[in-house]
Amino acid sequence: MAFQLLQPKKDPPNGDPIVLEKSENACDRTESNLNLGHSAEASMNDSADEYVQLQQRIFKAALIVSAIAVSIAALFFESQASISLLIGALSGLIYLRLLARSIGRLGRNSKSVSKIQLVVPVLLVLAVSKLPQLELLPALLGFLLYKPSIIFQILLESRSRVRS
Repeated sequence: MAFQLLQPKKDPPNGDPIVLEKSENACDRTESNLNLGHSAEASMNDSADEYVQLQQRIFKAALIVSAIAVSIAALFFESQASISLLIGALSGLIYLRLLARSIGRLGRNSKSVSKIQLVVPVLLVLAVSKLPQLELLPALLGFLLYKPSIIFQILLESRSRVRS
């Protein structure tokens, strides 16, 4: 870039020193580079804010789906199944939160997604196997209730981008 900023005045004969002068638009280029740095930083902040908003929408949708599923289970199934579904749904929400936090750290603090969130389903299966009051199938279905909220958000995002 320094070579682009400095241009020779004229072609000197052999042996004469080369006289360089500053290009007139070099200052403009430097200012535009500074503005690009600022706009890149602003776009990073915008994308981080957009990611946080997406996380909140997914989490709220997962809470709503879980509440609806647990209330339907409480109405139509026995209490053991609805409690198992509730515990599974809560562990799914914890898993989703840990996963979102781990993905949010990507690029800034870490180069890979953490595996700590995988402890949640393992603990859920261990708890269900040790406690006779809980059932495995409703607990696992409750754990997977966060997935419809993610699919729903993806569908909403794709529809809004098509309309734009």
